Amino acid sequence: MAIQDYRIRLDGVRFRSRHGASSSERRLPQDFVAHVELSLPPPALPGSDDRRDVVDYDRIASVVVEEGTSRSCRLLETLAKRIVDRIFAEFPATSVRIVITKARPPTSSSVEAASVELFVTRDGGEG
Repeated sequence: MAIQDYRIRLDGVRFRSRHGASSSERRLPQDFVAHVELSLPPPALPGSDDRRDVVDYDRIASVVVEEGTSRSCRLLETLAKRIVDRIFAEFPATSVRIVITKARPPTSSSVEAASVELFVTRDGGEG
């Protein structure tokens, strides 16, 4: 049996932070949700049932929250790119898909949430 694909997906990583285009948006913490999927090379699949051998999804979630709360961004795109860069720096991912959602963004129309999605491959290509 040859494993063709190995992915780890985290849905609903939540954090509160101060991101937004205006200074008033950045003044008070707001709710954000991230969905992250890492594609990993099949050799990264653990050879045993020991947690020490696996790419730790708890650590991935911690990286998302750390980057999401460490400093303010005006754009969700900037925040998503920072998280992706950190994931590539700390994990053997070959690609990362991330969706960052901001609840109740300030808009002239009623909008429940706004999201930005990036798909980035380690070689820098985007799709």
